[in-house]
Amino acid sequence: MNDKKNLESLRVEIDALDKQLIELISQRAQLAQQVADVKNASAEPARFYRPEREAQILRKVIEENQGPLSEEEMARLFREIMSACLALEQPLDIAYLGPEGTFTQSAALKHFGHSVNTSAFGSIDQVFREVESGASDYGVVPVENSIEGVVNHTLDMLNHSSLMIIGEVELRIHHHLLSKETDTESIMTVYAHQQALAQCRAWLDTNLSKAERISVSSNAEAARIVSDKDQVAAIASESAGELYQLNILESNIENHPDNTTRFLVIGKEMCRPCGNDKTSLIFSTPNKPGALHKMLSCFADNGVSMTRIESRPSRKEMWDYVFFVDVEGHAEDEPVKQALHELQTHAAMVKLLGSYPRAVL
Repeated sequence: MNDKKNLESLRVEIDALDKQLIELISQRAQLAQQVADVKNASAEPARFYRPEREAQILRKVIEENQGPLSEEEMARLFREIMSACLALEQPLDIAYLGPEGTFTQSAALKHFGHSVNTSAFGSIDQVFREVESGASDYGVVPVENSIEGVVNHTLDMLNHSSLMIIGEVELRIHHHLLSKETDTESIMTVYAHQQALAQCRAWLDTNLSKAERISVSSNAEAARIVSDKDQVAAIASESAGELYQLNILESNIENHPDNTTRFLVIGKEMCRPCGNDKTSLIFSTPNKPGALHKMLSCFADNGVSMTRIESRPSRKEMWDYVFFVDVEGHAEDEPVKQALHELQTHAAMVKLLGSYPRAVL
């Protein structure tokens, strides 16, 4: 009897807290509407989505979180609240590399929340064109994987596009074996993107060594194919499984459990500093001995930490290269500003790709 009373008492407390949460979320939504009114009344063009502001809020949420919910879970909850409130100000249209059910869509929803309109496109250059034309507010594209390396097409598009990087998303990649079947014993064929087949080779060799492996354009396409076939399975994300109503026969079958992909959010305007930023740029060197060393010294001499450097053919002359660089800090921070100034005096070409908040979780 006492246990039943205690349970009823706890449920009463939960109900009371739920009522408070509803009231507080409604108050936050009303404030968001007031913010929209102020921005629309301003003489300056209204910018409703402020990535630096959202990053600051999420980092504060993480700092103040005392559990028992994890930092990632608490940040996810607040992301959805902010997404819903922003939709009251201005619904956002987000273009991403499709098809529906890909990890890029998951990255877009992780960054913007579910209260946005998302559109899938078949290629990275289509995503760029969609944002350049103004048909979509922002785009999300993959740029590098911790196992497979960089996505060269994204780097090439950044080199030639006028768009800026306004955010980044890091997504842990988990591959699942999906099927209409209920066990692995009947699986005769496995469909997946060639990278997913490679990233799950060890599990496949051990558990489905006799199954045929067929490479397709994407893991989401693999899930679509197996949704109406027998004795077949796909390697894809959990969201793809939900989209095509497939069973998860085995979870997390990737060779490397820390497999992570980094995605970039692209838009038309530079972000303001948030206090924990990253800056991306491209430069090319004059054809002189020690030129690259001199370029990199611009950052080292100003105490600016470089987090990544990647070279790509410039496509202008044979054996001519451009260098993609990520550094810590915002272009308005004095050390980064000075480093960029010195770089421009020595480099053959410098293009700032954007300063943006570092990925939150």
